[in-house]
Amino acid sequence: MNTEHAAYAEARLGAESAWWKRLLDVQRPYRAFLRNLELGLVLEVGSGVGRNLEHLRGSSVGVDHSARAVEIARGRGLPAYLPPELRASAWATPGRFDSLLFSHVLEHMSAALAVDLIRAHLDLLAAGGRVVILTPQEAGFRSDPTHVELVDFAAARRIAEGAGLEVTSQRSFPLPRFAGRMFKYNEFVTLARKGLR
Repeated sequence: MNTEHAAYAEARLGAESAWWKRLLDVQRPYRAFLRNLELGLVLEVGSGVGRNLEHLRGSSVGVDHSARAVEIARGRGLPAYLPPELRASAWATPGRFDSLLFSHVLEHMSAALAVDLIRAHLDLLAAGGRVVILTPQEAGFRSDPTHVELVDFAAARRIAEGAGLEVTSQRSFPLPRFAGRMFKYNEFVTLARKGLR
């Protein structure tokens, strides 16, 4: 299944809507983590059905290549666009965003395409703006057949630097690095910055 297909968007919505996930509020630590980064106005590239847009409601805009994912996000009252729509919107002004967020996106493509995807949106990022890259660790990577390449700390650094960014920090979240081999919700977190020119 390709991530652009409607079935993938429906599967993501179903996975996040499970009753026990809502009851236990399993997104709470991830929501708090994103908010605590104080990212300002965020463009989420590969926003899917809008989970992170919801976490950052009021300070985020999403773009995704799946028409169904965009439709679902809009149905939740979230600002989401297909790439041509975003480029035709008032959001598409140089330096408009304080941060770019790539959450569980770059592992769905080759490293070369990941570099290209980041570069394609850098004009919308303010000088000195931040780029957040979140990718699954081993157990999470194995859990989705649409994943193409494991983007660990070294790969994320190569991708970020290949796009002309300066990596400022990397960490494992929410658990220490060793947990990622068994816990599928552990993430590699890479923070980078665009130059001032």
